[in-house]
Amino acid sequence: MTSISDETHQRITDLCARGDSAAGDGDFEQALNHFKAALALLPEPTHDHPQNTWVRAAIGDMYFQLERFEECREHFREAVRSPGGLGNPFIHLRLGQCAFELGDEARAADELARAYMGGDEEIFEGDDAKYLEFIQSRLRPPEDA
Repeated sequence: MTSISDETHQRITDLCARGDSAAGDGDFEQALNHFKAALALLPEPTHDHPQNTWVRAAIGDMYFQLERFEECREHFREAVRSPGGLGNPFIHLRLGQCAFELGDEARAADELARAYMGGDEEIFEGDDAKYLEFIQSRLRPPEDA
């Protein structure tokens, strides 16, 4: 894992705070601009930096809100390859939702199961119920239950 300067980390954090604020106001395009500016500050290879995980997740989330699922999936795939990304319930949730929306039910089931196991039903709160219903229809209780 590579580190960046404190100054660069602070600039990334500030840009992400502005992105979060814009997203909170429902201005997903403006939020996306802030998050992309933050990503541009990370040296290559970006997936070596822990900041890449949350910046990519933020970008991917904005694409999800804008229903641009191909771009969303691309950024969450990068997030899952970054430090702390694999096993993160939110990252797996969005990867599963993108797969679902893009018609890949096998991948959707795999990723949504990871999200469900890591974050239980709460990880699905605030999103369309179809995703939770989909994974619950795929999960089977143990034989002895």
